[in-house]
Amino acid sequence: MPMFLEEQFPQEADYGSGFSAEYANQIVQTAGGDEYRSQRHPFVKATLTIEFERQTNFVVGQIIDLNNRAGGTLRGFRVLHPLDYSSNAYSGVPTAFDQLLPLANPAVAGVYQLTRWYGDSSDATCARRRIRKPQAGTVLVSIGSIVMQTSQWSVDNTTGLVTMAANKTGTITGISQASSAVVQAVNTLVVGETVHFSGVVGMTQMNGLRGTVTARTGTQFTVNINSSLFTAYASGGTFNTRPQTGEVLKSGFKFHVPMRFNADLGGNFSQWDTLATPSIQLLEILNP
Repeated sequence: MPMFLEEQFPQEADYGSGFSAEYANQIVQTAGGDEYRSQRHPFVKATLTIEFERQTNFVVGQIIDLNNRAGGTLRGFRVLHPLDYSSNAYSGVPTAFDQLLPLANPAVAGVYQLTRWYGDSSDATCARRRIRKPQAGTVLVSIGSIVMQTSQWSVDNTTGLVTMAANKTGTITGISQASSAVVQAVNTLVVGETVHFSGVVGMTQMNGLRGTVTARTGTQFTVNINSSLFTAYASGGTFNTRPQTGEVLKSGFKFHVPMRFNADLGGNFSQWDTLATPSIQLLEILNP
């Protein structure tokens, strides 16, 4: 049986009692009173304490049922954190430009990990949460100032991994000076895809730019880049659809926090069919 249940903890439960966030800090105090502080890792670990004082037997039954399927503290499940479930200001509507989208593994090109940053993402010690359980249908991706269409990437809603579509590349033989540049190149591009330019001689202003394809044939395509004031094209150049070195990817999303029961479920019967339990604690899992 899998160690994670891809289902959500009942939202009808009363989350009102409280929450906390843990950090993997280690503090050593010397006899002289000095403190030496270090952090084992920068990932936030949330805890929710859930009360059932105002809950119906139906909701309590759902939680008992989930606890049995989870094997108590063994298996995790999705939880909507009432204060932190969006890439945009904790609870706002996500945009494609909310959070830096880092490579999941620097040695593997084209695969990125959804990440919620709590501060400066350029700081290696910045507190953050790897988003392993995005809410389906909420993920957006951008590259530079361009929102990427979903044909250029896909997301795994069980791991939070974003994978870029296979790279489309080709050799450029000409670029017009026009309000929308026409690029001469054999291609299999699709209108709406974005392309990055490099290695162009003459019209060097194109190098490093990315534009959206607005029209195409098998031998040329048009991009929404105004090249009318650029110097004339001389030779060479390459286009690529996948992100290139130096380009910044960002993402937006809503997410669930992977959690598990922190202790075995228990309580008292206030009457024959009503369970009175003071609280149940849920603990975030960093490796769901």
